[in-house]
Amino acid sequence: MTGRDAIFATIKKSLRVAGDDRARREIVAARLEKHPRGIIPARGQKPKAERTELFRQMVEHAKASIVMLDSKDDVPAAVAAYLRSKNLPQSIRHGDDERLSLIPWAKERTLEVTKGASDGAQLASVSYSFAGVAESGTLVMLSGADNPTTLNFLPDHHLVVVDERDIAGDYETIWDRLRERFGANAMPRVVNWISGPSRSGDIEQTHLLGAHGPRSLHVLVVRNS
Repeated sequence: MTGRDAIFATIKKSLRVAGDDRARREIVAARLEKHPRGIIPARGQKPKAERTELFRQMVEHAKASIVMLDSKDDVPAAVAAYLRSKNLPQSIRHGDDERLSLIPWAKERTLEVTKGASDGAQLASVSYSFAGVAESGTLVMLSGADNPTTLNFLPDHHLVVVDERDIAGDYETIWDRLRERFGANAMPRVVNWISGPSRSGDIEQTHLLGAHGPRSLHVLVVRNS
């Protein structure tokens, strides 16, 4: 028996079920097929006109920073300004996302832009979010070469661009969009939900930023994309 088999055997024993329990299998299959929706709080049901402001408030509540931009053309200057404000080198790394490639980075002549996954040496990275969630100020990041997951966690400073039109009110709407885009059997390997910078209070209940990832999260909302 492998370690995996031993773990599952212990779980089945504690639940008093057998591996061939047809009724339980049918319940699981039905749940996966029908995609039951969770409870959506009132703040996740706000009209479209109020979502962006709620998103901004919740991003800041999660200890991240946020700026509103009129277009993608404003992204290079906003990124450079953030790096200067943190006394960081004018250097960023991003993935293969076409939306990032179309940003006119050359407008900021001192900004060094490299492409690819993070090897842990970069201080700042830029990603493009699949969506935002207004109810919690959360960014939805999909794994893959377009926006490598390493860029979400290894650099100290994570800058994320999100289109205002992609900000939804609640989590359930995002899952619907993911299923619509990829299909039931072709979902991304990982979907990361990021709410503020990495933090922990495990040690003596002292709040520490950057415990398991970036110590700073900066969100750039593009109004006209």
